Amino acid sequence: MCGISGLIGTGDYKFQLKNMLEAQAHRGPDFTGTFFDKGFAALGHNRLSIIDLSDNANQPFSDTSGRYSMVFNGEIYNYLELKERLKNDYNFKTSSDTEVLLAAFITYGKACLKLLNGMFSFAIWDTVKKELFVARDRFGIKPFYYYKNKDVFIFSSEIKAIHSSGVNKKPNEIIWSNYFVNGSYGLPNETFWEPIQQLQGGHYIELSSNQFKITKWYDFEANVNRQTKINDYKEAKAIYKDLLIDSIGLRFRADVPVGFNVSGGLDSSALLALANVFQKDISKIEAFTFYTGDKNYDELPWVEQIIAKYKSPLNKVLLSAEEVPSLSKFISHIQDEPFGGIPTLAYSKLFASASKKDVKVLLDGQGMDEQLVGYDYYRNNSKSTIQGVKKSPFRKNMLHISFTDNILKKDYPMPFDSLLNNLQYRDLFYTKIPRALRFNDRVSMAHSTELRVPFLDYRLVEFGFSLPDEFKIKNNQGKQILRDIIADYVDSNVSYSPKRALQTPQREWLGRDLKDFVQNHINKIKSSAYKSWFNEKEIDLEWDKYLAGDNQSSFHIWQLVNFSMLMG
Repeated sequence: MCGISGLIGTGDYKFQLKNMLEAQAHRGPDFTGTFFDKGFAALGHNRLSIIDLSDNANQPFSDTSGRYSMVFNGEIYNYLELKERLKNDYNFKTSSDTEVLLAAFITYGKACLKLLNGMFSFAIWDTVKKELFVARDRFGIKPFYYYKNKDVFIFSSEIKAIHSSGVNKKPNEIIWSNYFVNGSYGLPNETFWEPIQQLQGGHYIELSSNQFKITKWYDFEANVNRQTKINDYKEAKAIYKDLLIDSIGLRFRADVPVGFNVSGGLDSSALLALANVFQKDISKIEAFTFYTGDKNYDELPWVEQIIAKYKSPLNKVLLSAEEVPSLSKFISHIQDEPFGGIPTLAYSKLFASASKKDVKVLLDGQGMDEQLVGYDYYRNNSKSTIQGVKKSPFRKNMLHISFTDNILKKDYPMPFDSLLNNLQYRDLFYTKIPRALRFNDRVSMAHSTELRVPFLDYRLVEFGFSLPDEFKIKNNQGKQILRDIIADYVDSNVSYSPKRALQTPQREWLGRDLKDFVQNHINKIKSSAYKSWFNEKEIDLEWDKYLAGDNQSSFHIWQLVNFSMLMG
């Protein structure tokens, strides 16, 4: 887990690369390295040491011939198996997954991507052919941003690094207008900053003096359709359980301490229960959970019930309303783009707590709802993207009518015959998962910690996605097969409890404890260079209504705060 950066072109990029590395130094405080192919390429790396902690695994990493140099962010979980496969084709000098990845590319070319089980974004420079190869993992767990003009190709793990190289910070009005009107965070290749794009998950880039080509390498739809159709529930349950345990086991591979993020829900329970099957004893593995002191939202009773069974040390991390203004400013800078709200702040405190205890890797339960129909709107045949919401949380009236002209309807691909499958597909590749992965990558890396998501192992997602609906849904409740698997390990009030959205008292805090904080940001919008985007009277009216008790949704208020922090 690291930060990567680079500039490909004919200039002398030492100064720009230095600025980029400094901008994302939090992603890798253990070592900062550079590589220069003068007049052609400059590569930079911020290292967070997780596997092979020796200096031999520092990056940029070059093969023994010196032809290829690579910068890599992420982990290849099946690197030991790949290393065994490659041992007759490559002379290894480290015990790192970094070298295994480079060896796989040298041996198999871009076909190596389909052999990888992990989270990754990487760039490999060929000093002989003067060509760059870039790839991103299947679901886009690790980020890759880039800027390109006729003279230079600039890439990094975070947007701020590209801005620090000298690229102007120009807002993308279309993305911003869609954010305010329908909550969209853009398509997987878009950002909130006009000159900057991101490589979509499951794609690669080939760059040379006469070519710039983006290719999709991960065909999820075809892989799902190729799955053997299983109609026996007992057989499906056994296969899914084995995949779960193997996926979790792979993500324990590290040369540093590994911990858990836990909530009181089904997914965290499954993670703990099945980790215990693999590890046999997780009583010494640190667990982290947050609370706010509000019993209407906190999940501590459920968390403590789960933890009591496995006896992991539980770190209870408190978020108070008083912390929100300063923490919001910090996380807004880290995120570079709008983030979800106060729950993201609470989540960030888990990583700060883990970092203080020198726990560098945390496992999390992200990705189960999308593969096993966990959200209520799947079962209601709704095109919503928000769990448990009956009324739209967006307020188009807060925008000036000329700004709403930018809005383009988002038509997501529908590659499957089933509406349910298409909703799941949308959330996996276009809405929920890309958004959550970006939030979570930034808040973990802000504290130099690595987040691993075992439920997004591609084998697990493909198999779970392909199962018959009746294996996923029972009594209008999703994730049935997972519930039945962990029923052998946890109490029924956990395994068969309804889904609860992860929440904080955001609605109450914004209108009470943080009233001045919100008002200050509204005032900043009114005096900003972008005030023409908004209808000031409507903003004031919505804020007054909120303070008077019309606060069933707080997202439109948080959107204003988000905007002010990023653009102020």
